[in-house]
This record gives sequence, C-alpha cells and structure tokens, in this order.
Amino acid sequence: MSADGHNLTPLPVSQSQSEMNEIVLPNDANPLGALLGGRLMHWMDLAAALAAHRHSRSYAVTASIDHLDFVVPVHVGDLVILKSSVNRAFHTSMEVGVKVWVENYIANTRRHVSSAYLTFVAVDRHGRHLPVPQVIAETPEQQRRYDDAGRRRDARIAEAQRKRASQKI
Repeated sequence: MSADGHNLTPLPVSQSQSEMNEIVLPNDANPLGALLGGRLMHWMDLAAALAAHRHSRSYAVTASIDHLDFVVPVHVGDLVILKSSVNRAFHTSMEVGVKVWVENYIANTRRHVSSAYLTFVAVDRHGRHLPVPQVIAETPEQQRRYDDAGRRRDARIAEAQRKRASQKI
C-alpha cells in the first residue's frame, strides 16, 4: 500500500488484458471507404486506456505513442479487433501494447492492421501522478514484452535528453 492508500501489489498481465471491437461505419471512413487513420488511432488510445485503467485502478492519461504504421487498409463494414495489455509498469507510468486486426466476417479472413506502444501515467482526479503496481509476466511472450519495454523506455529517455540538449544550443 502506498502513502495515499493505493494498492501496489504486483499484478499479472492478464489482469490488464482488454479487447475492444468496432464495426467500421461510413462516418469512420474517407471518401474511398477506407478507415480514417485518426479514427484508428483514437480507438487504439481507448483500447490502451482500458488496459492502463485496469492495471492502475486509477485514472490514466496518455503520455506518448510510439511509431505507428498502417499495414493493410480497413474498409466500411469490416470488424476491427483491438487487443491491449500492460507490458511493464515503472513508477507512475505504464507501457501498454495494442495490436489491431481487421476481420472480414463475410470472407472469414483476419489480417494484422497495426501495432503500437503507448505510455500512460496514472493520476488522481487533480492530475497528480500516482504510483502503479509492478507487472508480473506470466508467459515467455509476456516476459519478452516486459524486457523490450525496458529497452524502449531507455531509448525514449535518451531521445528526450537529446532533444532537451539540442534546444539549449
């Protein structure tokens, strides 16, 4: 238990796993009938927030999103499946992985659309950072994601320091 009464007992990855499904409607698409990239990013942010909220048991705000590629197009009428989980928790932040598939339920096909890593920070209702529980990896794949999250965090910190140094010149 933290000083503010927040439970910091480590939690398994499975506690944060979330799934969200969306049907692409005309309002979600461009004039060519393809899903808008911004709409997909919005859905990815929501899916990641679900996992961050489940893990931290608090409000969580988006701090950053890593590189994002759109691998295959998604069209009106397709089903979008978004799966998320917390890969690793640090002091007040969490890295959440989101993987997205498109399913054409008529043709019975499923293809990978996009993946991203989002960083969330746990906050109270006044916006003050809160400590978060550590993550327990339950499978070799989750352990790999946990280890990779540490390397990505180190790279993000180094990049932020490089940017700060270049702004001082």
